[in-house]
Amino acid sequence: MRGFLRIAPLLTIGCLLAGDDPRSLEAFPGRTPVLDGIISPGEWDDATQFTGVEGWRPQFRPVDSAKDLSLRGYVKRDAKRLYFAFDVTDDVLYGIDTPRWLPGNNPKAHDLTRDGFPWFGDEIELLINASNRWSGNEDSAGNGSSWQMVCNLTKSRKGGVGVGGLLEGEPRRDAQAWETYQRWILSGAQECAARPKPGGKGYVIEWAVNFDPCLEVEPGVFYSPSGRPCDGAEHSDRRPGP
Repeated sequence: MRGFLRIAPLLTIGCLLAGDDPRSLEAFPGRTPVLDGIISPGEWDDATQFTGVEGWRPQFRPVDSAKDLSLRGYVKRDAKRLYFAFDVTDDVLYGIDTPRWLPGNNPKAHDLTRDGFPWFGDEIELLINASNRWSGNEDSAGNGSSWQMVCNLTKSRKGGVGVGGLLEGEPRRDAQAWETYQRWILSGAQECAARPKPGGKGYVIEWAVNFDPCLEVEPGVFYSPSGRPCDGAEHSDRRPGP
C-alpha cells in the first residue's frame, strides 16, 4: 500500500496541463461509460490512455516495482461530462489486506468531517484548474474554477466508512469549499465508483465530472464542447476553447 495516487496535471478541457510539468493529455469525445468500477471490454477503447507511476515525482518515496504500484489511466468526454478511469495495481490494499489502522497524528482520520483525512488509505485525487489561471500559489480555490477531490477505495460521503466513493478534498480548512464539494457529491455533479480488482491486487476507479458546475472557465461560464457558454445567459464575448 502506498496510500494515494495524485493526478497532479491540472485540467483545461482538451488537454491536461501540469504547471511545472510540460506534459499534456488530450480528452476526446467518446462513448459514455458505465460507472461501476469495472473496465468492461471495449468500454474505454475510445479514450486517451496514460500510464504510471514510473518516472513520476514521488511524494514520499520512489516506486521500485510495477507490482508494488502502477497505473493505467483513461480520459474522455461526452456532451456533458468529463470521464476518467484508473486501473491501479497495488500489492496491499489498506482496510482490506490490512487492519484499518489510524495514523498517530490524527485519530480522527476516518471521520467524514473536516477533521478527517479523506486521502488516508488507497485512493485517487483529482486536481483540476478549469480556468487555467496561475497565480504562483496553486492551492485549489474550492469551486468550479479550481478544485481537489478524492475517490477513496474504502470510505465515501454517500456510503460511509467501508464503502468506496467520493470525499471532499482540499482546502478542507475552507468551509465554503467543503460545502461546495459536498453539494457536488450529493447532487451527482461528480460521481465515482471504486472497486477492488478480482484477485485483490489493485482496484479500479471510474469518475465522472459534470462540466456545469465543476468546470468554470470564466466566472459563471462553464466549459462546453460546442464552444458556446454553458450558463443560460448571453455572453457574446466569451467563448471557451476546446
